[in-house]
Amino acid sequence: MPARGLVYLNGRQIPAFNAENRAAPGKGGIPGNIKMKALEAIRGFPGVLISHADAIVTFDSGASIGYLRKMECLSGISASSGSAIGKAFLYLEDEAPEIPRYGIQKEQAGKEWERFLSAVGEARAEVEALLASSSREMGREQAELLEAHLLMLEDEEFHSRIKGSLEERLENVEWVIRDIAHEFTQKLLSSPDSYIRERATDIADVARRIIYKLLSIRKFSLADLTEEVILVVHDLLPMDALVMNKEKVKGIVMDMGSRTSHTAILARAFEIPAVLGLSRATRLIDNGGQVIVDGTAGQVVIDPDAAALKHYKSVSSRYRRSAKELLQYKDYPAETTDGHRVTLKANIEFPEELEQVLRYGAEGIGLYRSEFLFLSPGHPAEEEVQYQAYRKVLKAMGSRPVTIRTLDLGGDKLLPNIQDIDEKNPLLGWRAVRFCLSLPELFKAQLRALLRASVEGNLRIMFPMISGMEEFIDVLTVLEEAKEECRKKGQPYNEAMPVGIMIEIPSAAVIADILAKKADFFSLGTNDLVQYSLAVDRGNEKISYLAQPFHPGVLRLIKTAIDAAHNQGIKAALCGELAGDPCAAPLLLGLGLDEFSMNASALPLVKKIIRDSSMEDCRALAAEALACSSWQRITLLVEEWMAEFFSDE
Repeated sequence: MPARGLVYLNGRQIPAFNAENRAAPGKGGIPGNIKMKALEAIRGFPGVLISHADAIVTFDSGASIGYLRKMECLSGISASSGSAIGKAFLYLEDEAPEIPRYGIQKEQAGKEWERFLSAVGEARAEVEALLASSSREMGREQAELLEAHLLMLEDEEFHSRIKGSLEERLENVEWVIRDIAHEFTQKLLSSPDSYIRERATDIADVARRIIYKLLSIRKFSLADLTEEVILVVHDLLPMDALVMNKEKVKGIVMDMGSRTSHTAILARAFEIPAVLGLSRATRLIDNGGQVIVDGTAGQVVIDPDAAALKHYKSVSSRYRRSAKELLQYKDYPAETTDGHRVTLKANIEFPEELEQVLRYGAEGIGLYRSEFLFLSPGHPAEEEVQYQAYRKVLKAMGSRPVTIRTLDLGGDKLLPNIQDIDEKNPLLGWRAVRFCLSLPELFKAQLRALLRASVEGNLRIMFPMISGMEEFIDVLTVLEEAKEECRKKGQPYNEAMPVGIMIEIPSAAVIADILAKKADFFSLGTNDLVQYSLAVDRGNEKISYLAQPFHPGVLRLIKTAIDAAHNQGIKAALCGELAGDPCAAPLLLGLGLDEFSMNASALPLVKKIIRDSSMEDCRALAAEALACSSWQRITLLVEEWMAEFFSDE
């Protein structure tokens, strides 16, 4: 939960204020009258929610604060944007049967093995039926989740372990499956990487499906929902998400999960508002109780009173109205009132997101996180698989530029069976280009796939985690080797394809003038730049309050990199979460940023703010911010600016 008295705007903490509209003493807060004016200025925009530790902050006609104390507000992970109000439907596994355990005779092991194969066959037929319907209804990405489950059902190691355990332990097959599935899931859950931990859900789902077949159990299916609900679950299995009645599920609230979990992927694809990672939602929400889900801000309100319902209905109405209005600017340029043009692009992890990218008017893809192909179950990372994935994205985007980042594995994204999960400091260790350079064949396979795909569209390659010129030269050398291998095989590629780097390590920002001499473009990765420059583990909730992108040190590093790029005649982009923060847009404009790349749903609001701003005013804002001594003062400055220039919105 956020600390008492803190305001969170679009996921970013803003200094504290109290109920009397005065700055909280000793907190470096913003005076209440200024804060209220700034927040009121942008309250109607999609993606903006203002919340308090014990309340929702609301506005009446006089722009005063009202606290709704008779309810509980939970903060989680914004997995899929939008808002919904409805009746909670608790979908729990309480009805799961007790798995029997009993010994068998040696001669009965063969019969248990036959029971296992029969159950696997039934489960396979069920999944294949779902696969056929999902391919027609939902598209390739969701179908691939089912294909992954088919692969698990047919996995030779899994089958071998079951057969061997039956013969060795002489216990019934249900209990053997339970034990082996538990062993496999524990191995995955021991990983520090949240994405790999999420894969344990797939194994549990497959094992449960087989056991249910063995025990002749049919559980309630979410496909059978007959009324509109807010689905409240501890952990929604991918199979359940695929078969659920999407017309009836208006929102998803989940204890577990992250933005990379299958549930988040599917919620975004289905455009269902979702908040994950709440830990205790299933314990606090009553079945049938009323719930508000704000997937944009990652907020869930339990048992809202009449004032809260009225407020959120108004918010929802404004959101829909504003979203519709903002989409009218879809094909307009991101250009300031005095004629300065910038480019707005989208970040993606999965090809499934392309439809959203185009719908929200992105001018290209500024960051395609290619490690998805290596981390997803059922996706071998062979060159041909990568080539087809990159080709698909490039063809869909047509002439629009697509920037694909080479593998950023390591740190909190570990590749099973290759990377050491016991690395002492993984975020400072064997990751990104350091990992790739130590495995040149794996690296070159990706580069060849990218080169081959480059003839299908407007591709730009970007290398992550470059700390100095030596690493940049090393990766360029491997790229040249990959080009030579393509030439020998007669595989065409775009000789003029731009090659850039991410500026996300402070050393790279400091020597950006040197790196700019070899790079075709820069892209600032502010998520890691903030983490490394401020020595803050952004995954550590005890110190996450220190991860302030408006810290003077961070802003000066950003400015240094942008200026170095411009001095060499190349463009500077930003693809971190900061790019999608509407309050940051004028400041980044003033710092000279050329390209903003963000979650697709954030594009309309950022474009609106850019089109309503003047470059002259933004430059003045940036100059004043760079002279400030603290992030609190810079935040105050930005909020004052927003209040002054957007108070009529």
